Amino acid sequence: MLRYCYVIAEGPHDIEFLVGVLKQSYGLKRITHLTKVDKFWEELIPKKFPVDDDLTRRVPVPTFVQNNEVSIALHSANGITKISKTIQESFAVIELSQLYSVGMFLDADDMQSPQKRFELLTSDLSKRSLPFPDVLGEVAQSSPRRGIFIAPNNLDKGTLEDLLLECAKTNYPDLLSLATAYITAINVDQLTDKDVEEFKKPAGQNKAIISSISSILKPSKSLQVTLQDNRWIDANTMALDSMKRVKKFLEDIIGY
Repeated sequence: MLRYCYVIAEGPHDIEFLVGVLKQSYGLKRITHLTKVDKFWEELIPKKFPVDDDLTRRVPVPTFVQNNEVSIALHSANGITKISKTIQESFAVIELSQLYSVGMFLDADDMQSPQKRFELLTSDLSKRSLPFPDVLGEVAQSSPRRGIFIAPNNLDKGTLEDLLLECAKTNYPDLLSLATAYITAINVDQLTDKDVEEFKKPAGQNKAIISSISSILKPSKSLQVTLQDNRWIDANTMALDSMKRVKKFLEDIIGY
């Protein structure tokens, strides 16, 4: 009997990162055809386009991975403020009691500690009568199992990019060095406030460094593509302490 696991994250980059860890660690395969998706998840797949009459909105279809033991739906909420709402909408159409686990993956960012962000999220979840764990980073052995991981490591402020920088240091040290030199040398005084609005955010430079490396590995393509195709997540990077934390969390979520 398959174990059904529902994992929600802030955005598509997080989802692709988690898929990479699952594929590398447990040999799970991505489901790319609708006819191959387990019927349990059928109601999570939008039946019409555009969603909410918005032609610019990304179609909120989950990413599915599966093997003979476990079937996982990984859902992007497109923002931390939408995590609780997305979970609530999902549990309105799938049976919570049939889930093996519910996992959440989000960034700490640089404005709040991971613990503070955890408390705010669990408070929101409780208001919606949604399941949540009691301890950050730990997976409650309840039914369903439940856990929240806050990148980069449940302890420090930061984002997914902090994990990717560690991976780049391991597998792409030269590209990391060149990209860092390029980004830190940029004279923002020559740009308008609007030009550097995103760059000046706390994680802006890290995101720019990762994007620069990505643009070399996969010119003109998105970060999701290079996370799929290049050596961000492999045996070498999975040996990093930070990546072991992510693996352990996912291991507990999916029951391995």
